[in-house]
Amino acid sequence: MGTTQPIKSKDDIQRLKDYFLQRGEIRNYTMITLALNTSLRIGDLLGLRWKDVYNFDTQKYKMHIVVREQKTHKQNLIPLNIEAKGSLDLLMRSLEDLDPDMCFKSRIGENQHIGRTRAFNIIKNAVKELHIEGSISCHSLRKTFGYQAWKMGVPPALIMSIYNHSSLEITKRYLSIDQDD
Repeated sequence: MGTTQPIKSKDDIQRLKDYFLQRGEIRNYTMITLALNTSLRIGDLLGLRWKDVYNFDTQKYKMHIVVREQKTHKQNLIPLNIEAKGSLDLLMRSLEDLDPDMCFKSRIGENQHIGRTRAFNIIKNAVKELHIEGSISCHSLRKTFGYQAWKMGVPPALIMSIYNHSSLEITKRYLSIDQDD
């Protein structure tokens, strides 16, 4: 099993998102877009419920979502930016029957979200078809968030904090940042 890598090219990121939009796969587009904009691990992302991201009383998307991370059991407050909200809105409008529970509802079983294996296959198939190089998987989306933040000049200490890393060297290795970067 190899180490996953972030998607370093902004063009490749856009091609990946466009791939799902052009095919009318709004759920998958939203999954990718949210992962790229929140840094959530795939298990935490897939477990999101509409009530986590949308206030049905005010009929507005929340500014932040509160997630208790499956891996660390820590509570995390994640901001939802315009792109994340836009993808969620597109998904909500595309659903004929809005299930108030799962954002990423599986076609199999009632009140279940798609599984990690299904998400992995969705991403792997798209990356293969688009000829995006590297070892790209679900976790790559989390790494891509940090890598792109790094490239935009976000302070390294903030990125370390988001990932809960103890040193800059760990974060650089995690994000596949090398001397060229």
